[in-house]
Amino acid sequence: MKKALLDFCWSHLDERTTRLKKQSGELQESLSSETKSSAGDKHETGRAMVQLEQEKLGQQLLELDTTRSVLNKINIDTPSDKIRLGSLVKTSVADYFIAISAGAFKHNDGVVYCISANAPIARLLLGKEKGERFVFNGSQSILEVI
Repeated sequence: MKKALLDFCWSHLDERTTRLKKQSGELQESLSSETKSSAGDKHETGRAMVQLEQEKLGQQLLELDTTRSVLNKINIDTPSDKIRLGSLVKTSVADYFIAISAGAFKHNDGVVYCISANAPIARLLLGKEKGERFVFNGSQSILEVI
């Protein structure tokens, strides 16, 4: 199960990277066509807007590199009783995979939420063990740590 969850996180990351690179290419094309078109203030404003968007995309790509390094740190083969990066946690309310924010992984048994270690609920869970209780939108207990 943890292998499937990790693969899901990697594919989520790859899809985001592909989408951002495509947008970056489209912006570069837009910038090139903007250069060939009209002159004056309208032209300068258009170029500035495209350059701002390129900077935003560049920042998002850097963030994805950071996310990629987090995924590279995950070792799903080393068991641990304490919740840590790479743990699959079953609680009385929901199941969580502590890795990156990748949304809901749907499978035959239900749903596992892939969450970042920086997410508020993950910060509450990290370091805890099976049987412990915590409060997040009401009292919950940890049923299993895989």
